Amino acid sequence: MRKTNVNLDTAPSHRIAMILLGIAVTPVLLSSSSLGNHLSDSALMTVVAVGSLILTVLAAITISVGEKARLPTYGIVKYPFGEKGAVAINMLLAVSLFGWIAVTASMFGNSVHDLLAQQGLNVPTPVLVALGCVIFVASTAFGFATLGKVAQFAVPVISAMLCYILYVASHGHVELAAAVGNMGTGVAISTVVGTIIVLVATLPDFGCFVHNRKHAILAAILTFTIAYPLLFWAGATPSALTGKGSLLGAMAMFGATLPAALLIVFATVTGNTGNMFQGTLVVSTLLTRFPKWQITIALGVLAAVVGSMDIMSWFIPFLLFLGVATPPVAGIYVADFVMYRRHGYEETVLTRDSPIKLLTFVAWMVGSLAGFAAIKGVITLTTIPSLDSILVASGCYLLLSRFSQRGGA
Repeated sequence: MRKTNVNLDTAPSHRIAMILLGIAVTPVLLSSSSLGNHLSDSALMTVVAVGSLILTVLAAITISVGEKARLPTYGIVKYPFGEKGAVAINMLLAVSLFGWIAVTASMFGNSVHDLLAQQGLNVPTPVLVALGCVIFVASTAFGFATLGKVAQFAVPVISAMLCYILYVASHGHVELAAAVGNMGTGVAISTVVGTIIVLVATLPDFGCFVHNRKHAILAAILTFTIAYPLLFWAGATPSALTGKGSLLGAMAMFGATLPAALLIVFATVTGNTGNMFQGTLVVSTLLTRFPKWQITIALGVLAAVVGSMDIMSWFIPFLLFLGVATPPVAGIYVADFVMYRRHGYEETVLTRDSPIKLLTFVAWMVGSLAGFAAIKGVITLTTIPSLDSILVASGCYLLLSRFSQRGGA
């Protein structure tokens, strides 16, 4: 059985929570503004509270699986999908993470460009995107310990700037806009959950570094019950007051674009450092001949190229893809843990089992189709498509894996 190594360099709950928040800031700032623009204050608080509760439960489960296994996500998915079948899932995770790396690099470059333009400096955006990627690579290349140090420095700075932005927004003198109440509760909750569901699905990457189960669950609570709803509310408030669909646009009405732009710059640094860390872990399973530092540099170079393009137009379809395809993976490995791995992950199982478990892929596809159908309004289970895909995938896996065992008996 794979057991926890007592000499493992593990981290306490608050440190893990700070790293997770550093990663979460960028997607939250992207989605919270549009949410604040479409909901009243009371509806916004209800939606964020419900979405955060769902995320807390899911995160507590997925991070605890990582703590038990002492394996990152790519190591855990080998058990339900097979050692070779997991390669396809890791390719999905790699594409998902690289997409976020490129999008965040683009945000960094454009935000710094706008900051410099206010000072009369015109630096080409691709140059700034490349500079950002150098920072991301440098912050990631030295491993998990450096990731924690970056978060410990940046997250308090981000929090201070958010407080300042909230102060300016609440004390500013602009004509307040009425919220456009055309977003349903289910869609709004789905936005809160879907914004960060990929991180929740890959939390074993951080669970394998946490001290123990108590610290794993506490990290989930600190992140998603306490900090995440506050972060979402803070990001949504300026847009709710002004009717603008972006944080920069909202703060421009208060004459405070500089702190908003600085906030985005810091958020992209912490977020992409975490994305790069996870991306390196996943890609290293696909390109085993290369050391991780070389993979990190390669990801940085590719992100500089792709991030210099006009990729924000691809962003919404990309988020929809992530919200449909990635959550079922978490549903499957959690169901596999509950049924077969509660006492540990035995490496010899991988040699005895089929290298590609086709029925697991059937469960994954059914879960993905359920999520897609929920987005299109064809089916409605929980009104949250990503949660629907998790539940359907885990249920299908429970049934099909039992059927597979009986068939092989």
